[in-house]
Amino acid sequence: MLRLFVLTLILANGLYFAWSEGYLRAYGFAPAQQREPQRMDQQIRPEAIQMLTSVEAKRVDAQAQADQAPKECLLAEPFDDAQAATLRQALETTLAPGSWQIDTVAVSARWIVYMGKFANAEQVTKKKGELAAMRLVPQSLNNPDLELGLSLGGFDTQAEATAELAKLSLRGIRTAKVVQERQEGNQNQLRLPAVTTEIRSRLADLKTALAGRVLRSCS
Repeated sequence: MLRLFVLTLILANGLYFAWSEGYLRAYGFAPAQQREPQRMDQQIRPEAIQMLTSVEAKRVDAQAQADQAPKECLLAEPFDDAQAATLRQALETTLAPGSWQIDTVAVSARWIVYMGKFANAEQVTKKKGELAAMRLVPQSLNNPDLELGLSLGGFDTQAEATAELAKLSLRGIRTAKVVQERQEGNQNQLRLPAVTTEIRSRLADLKTALAGRVLRSCS
């Protein structure tokens, strides 16, 4: 009985060995072949590995941190064609390609309730304090020709701006007036879609080319 068990075990081992090695494939008995050439493609190639110097490693790490840092979208407008051409030249020598764009956009007319022009920044600050006491918050101007000044609201029509001025007069506003901040038509707009710390450090070099326009959040 023991001899029969041993012979059966030897025979079973022999059959398994022949099956696993594919010797019985001609008879239709063989394990499924694993054919996954993509695994070979994914293997690390030692000859392609490059050692980085400490300086190169720091540069790569700094770039990785910059890529992961929060980015802000900024824009500035309006620029006429001559100003846009000057700005484009400055951008090409200051910022990397793809980090900026100048678009021509259609804009509607805009009217504002305007206070100014003031003689200096101190007068602007003083007026802001007076408006804050009246619970009024001035808005930023989009037309550098109106600086130094303050806007108490922007409107699509002159009639709407005039109506708002009448309401403000009842609250004690005496020196404001309605002016047209921009005309209807096309204008050039600078957009910086993803401002990083590095880009922000270079913006001072664009001050002259911006022609007094202020970069503000796209939102």
